[in-house]
Amino acid sequence: MNPLFTDWVRSETRRQFLAKGANALGTGALAALMGSDLARGATTSGSVGFGGAEGPHFPPKAKHVIYLHMVGGPSQMDLFDYKPQMQEYYDKDLPDSVRNGQRLTTMTSGQKRFPIAPSMFKFAQHGDCGMWFSELLPNLAKNADDMCFIRSMHTEAINHEPAISYMQTGNQITGRPCLGSWVSYGLGSLNQDLPTFVVLVAKPTNTEQVQAISARLWSSGYLSGEHSGVSFRSGGDPILYINNPDGGPTQVRRNTLDGLRALNELNYRKVGDPETHTRIQQYELAFRMQASVPELTDTSDETEATYQLYGDEAKKPGTFAHTALLARRMVERGVRFVQVYLTNWDTHSNVAGRLPDQCRDIDQPCHGLIEDLRQRGLLDETLIIWGGEFGRTIYSQGGLSKKNYGRDHHPRCFTMWMCGGGAKGGAIYGETDDFSYNIVRDPVHIRDFHATVLKLLGYDHERFTYKHLGLDQRLTGVEPAKVIPELLA
Repeated sequence: MNPLFTDWVRSETRRQFLAKGANALGTGALAALMGSDLARGATTSGSVGFGGAEGPHFPPKAKHVIYLHMVGGPSQMDLFDYKPQMQEYYDKDLPDSVRNGQRLTTMTSGQKRFPIAPSMFKFAQHGDCGMWFSELLPNLAKNADDMCFIRSMHTEAINHEPAISYMQTGNQITGRPCLGSWVSYGLGSLNQDLPTFVVLVAKPTNTEQVQAISARLWSSGYLSGEHSGVSFRSGGDPILYINNPDGGPTQVRRNTLDGLRALNELNYRKVGDPETHTRIQQYELAFRMQASVPELTDTSDETEATYQLYGDEAKKPGTFAHTALLARRMVERGVRFVQVYLTNWDTHSNVAGRLPDQCRDIDQPCHGLIEDLRQRGLLDETLIIWGGEFGRTIYSQGGLSKKNYGRDHHPRCFTMWMCGGGAKGGAIYGETDDFSYNIVRDPVHIRDFHATVLKLLGYDHERFTYKHLGLDQRLTGVEPAKVIPELLA
């Protein structure tokens, strides 16, 4: 026996040894009765997974999720949270009674004053629901009655890395499973030839301040490795090293993988590391993706009418419009969770220049995505989520003029929206004060938001757990969280 294997076995505790084989006989007997279904990891819902959770607690309204994360924190009072009263406060200091000692970032904590910067953009009400939209979002405004708005989101995180981690994983400390991984673990795959959880990073038109996106955000954390997000590139091969090298035929790759599988199985029998099986599954998925991914990412078969829905930018790989189109193609082919990131929303300065560019990137594509899913009968089963990690301040960071200003991070209130997948169209939930600084009605914490999303996916957030370090871990953590019924159709 290899000395490394010998050392591993010697270091194994009695508890680890017994736990490893506790259910071996029972599983073997059950597999014999069920045939090959158990070995494949089939679930009662008809999806196919490996090492996932038991089936949903109740019938899910959403079978897929497209999560559009606007990295940097979109300005709620310039997009959705209309505050006409602020015009009278132009360049006046933010009242101490409103700020109430709130923690500030180091970028504005040294300012001598905090002058109010009313939105320079015009607003109008849209749809039967009467939701206010900025003039920067004329196409998306057409879907007002399809969308569910939360104007009272709040978080404790005030800086980007912990705030994004909080929004994605339910914890400010990295290393936990993200929402996409929980969905993969819970619902499994609908297409064995494609990943269950895919990540796409779109390129903004304006590149004044493009933030780095860490792969830790789509990590499976303490869940099994196959529940991690698979990142697709915007140019070249969608996934590195997925294709055979020049001169390497498919049969040679198949023989190689068969040999690797035999070695990995030998490794598993000697060491017992469950991640070995994850490695086997990932090799096999990569082999199947050699055929499925090129067809998925080749949008040449899309009609001109479809391109008109998303806009001309949809023909350019890497743009947000093209990414939104790919997201639709993915859920159409059975991908459970598509995570899209668009950076450059961190408008500490030049709101007049950057925010219109950002909105042009997302306005028509988001409208097109909703309409495209509706036309294909997928909107009712696909939950679209849009939002950032926090909001922006009503006071200006740096210089202030009628034509331009900047805004700092603001965790106390921000706006997100959902559409489809069981979300209540036309709902407007929560209210902020006249300064869009504090919540005055129906606050929604990140934990409440996660609990509500899991409800749409068929899971009770308190019962949807994973045993790790002796604890029943869950996305919503140990602090109180509640489902918001007013957001559900």
